[in-house]
Amino acid sequence: MEPSLELANVTRVQQFILLGLSSRLGVRDVLFAVFLALYLLTLLENTLIVFLICSHSELHKPMYFFLGNLSCLEMCYVSVTMPTLLLGLWVGPYHLSFMACMTQLFFFIVLMGTECTLLASMAYDRYVAICHPLHYPLLMRPQVCVGLALTSWLGGLVVSVAKTSCIASLSYCGPNVLNQFFCDVSPLLNLSCTHVALTELVDFISAIVIFCGTLLVALASYVAIGRAVLRMPSAAARRKALSTCASHLVVVGIFYSAALFIYCRPSRIKSMDLNKVLSVIYTVATPLCNPVIYCLRNREVQAAFRRSLHWP
Repeated sequence: MEPSLELANVTRVQQFILLGLSSRLGVRDVLFAVFLALYLLTLLENTLIVFLICSHSELHKPMYFFLGNLSCLEMCYVSVTMPTLLLGLWVGPYHLSFMACMTQLFFFIVLMGTECTLLASMAYDRYVAICHPLHYPLLMRPQVCVGLALTSWLGGLVVSVAKTSCIASLSYCGPNVLNQFFCDVSPLLNLSCTHVALTELVDFISAIVIFCGTLLVALASYVAIGRAVLRMPSAAARRKALSTCASHLVVVGIFYSAALFIYCRPSRIKSMDLNKVLSVIYTVATPLCNPVIYCLRNREVQAAFRRSLHWP
């Protein structure tokens, strides 16, 4: 019995090797410059959005309150995954301790779960604005908005505690190579040398609750919005209503398409190259594009930006 325990202690993985986004040296140099620029641009865009929303009273509305929360989340989100992506492009495959890997996984799941719930809250906000405009000030009063935002953050935290605890409790006896640029659920499950049925069940249930649950809320909101728009008497009114929802619908489609493909399935994913491509979409592209899609094309935000620069 003692020798087997000794062997288990010797072979238990204490660190992981992350292969990163690419192993080709020439490609890595180019990708490093590209992703570093994208990272800095993402931080700049989202910081600008938060500054404009906080400093201009005309943007103190429920829609912009949720956008401000989303921008804060995107800055945290991209800062959880991008440093390891850039490190892998700079030095190639590198070692990451077990504790650092679990910490990154914990924050990643927190932020992903929170973003799903925030997107659903934003869809509900548009539903109330278009379908119940007279009741909008009451239904989306500040207390309700704060409650929805807190629920989003707390929901992501609870789910992350459950999923990360299950994954951290698994045994990893080797190999310890992760074919990914950050510590993600599926690559870690592939490396476990113990039975992962319970962990996959927890992963699947949380995916159903967070991803599918919030997606159903968003879809139900937009079905109701679509019906309300079709009943509007004028084409101008229909265009105005749709213009307030189109950007959110695009982001929801991109984010959920990539995320649900990976996380709403209990089996382990074998195609790690496809996994990495999809991971780039929702960890890099979405935080970069959200400010442009949501705010920087918005007339109220543009007006606030011009006033901040003292432009006419």
